Amino acid sequence: MINTAKLYYIQITLLLVLMAASVDVNGQDDDKPTIPLDHFYAKPQNVSALRILLSKLHFGFSTGYGRTFYKQNLDDYAILQLQDSTTVLFDKNTDISGGAIPVGYNYWFNTAKQVDSVAFTSSDYLISSDSSDLTFRAPGTSIPLMATIHVEFMEKYKIGGGFMFEYHRPGKFSSKNFSGDIASITPDFGSTFYKKYFLILGAKVYRYYEYTLAVDAEIGAFKLSKKFNKSLIQKGVFVNVGATIERELSEYFTAFIRPSYDIKNYTINLPESSSSVSTSMNAFYLGVGITYRIPELRKCFIKECTTQVNHQHGNAKYRSRMHPFYKKQNPHHGENFPKLFRNKRKNKNKMNAY
Repeated sequence: MINTAKLYYIQITLLLVLMAASVDVNGQDDDKPTIPLDHFYAKPQNVSALRILLSKLHFGFSTGYGRTFYKQNLDDYAILQLQDSTTVLFDKNTDISGGAIPVGYNYWFNTAKQVDSVAFTSSDYLISSDSSDLTFRAPGTSIPLMATIHVEFMEKYKIGGGFMFEYHRPGKFSSKNFSGDIASITPDFGSTFYKKYFLILGAKVYRYYEYTLAVDAEIGAFKLSKKFNKSLIQKGVFVNVGATIERELSEYFTAFIRPSYDIKNYTINLPESSSSVSTSMNAFYLGVGITYRIPELRKCFIKECTTQVNHQHGNAKYRSRMHPFYKKQNPHHGENFPKLFRNKRKNKNKMNAY
């Protein structure tokens, strides 16, 4: 028989063994796996710095519709409307007591056409800006094509640049208050092209699921075509302010719509005069387009690979060959076909859809 002392000794030994095992389990590092996975999976390599840098670039392309609001405020001038429909602009301080205008201009939009010694009679219409508001207005329509490139940082702000090529058709200039007495002035060309070079600054201000709202501004220079007399024209910078509504189709691909307002003008210097005419050409644009970002991971090199999510071969990570770049990817599965065929609208009338 085992005496009492030996029995106590065995019980104490078992208790100490159990306590040691408990301490070993409780003291284990939770971050370390209980199974040494490093023996089964290779540690992935880091993506190259160049690839990460390129993945920050967003390339955009858009088109749309533009409406230009031309405006000329002729505060320092008077207008003579002859019976033959010729409209003559001249300095309101000019001495016309002799029944003739020494120097005038019968066109002043994209160039200045000078006329000398214009005689008039009492049957012709004469009006000065001293007593009336001599403002001319004209519409214009545009089809813009725009390409941009920008970098997004902090998942909110963006900075970049762009170029716009714009097909434009100006309308007739008519007097704001005297359209029945002063004839409209038709531009001497039917259509032309404008160009813009600009800096982009913007920030995302609101997000709702896959939709985002961003406010942004474009600041730069605009270039008139050869149909404008550039030796007489002075122009400054333009500013475009807009709101961009984006729909994220995937982590690489975005569609957007952007209403915006353009502020710009130019001044044409009148020959043989120290005076000039300023033309405001503010415009409203409604643009639609897409944005594409370069993927951070290379496409999987195995042609037969059907994995739909980002995955690993060896110690390198790749993106799927199967998942299209324009579809949003679920981090757990590729989600190529997130909606069952039987639930699609084109199949709604089938009773036993599979």
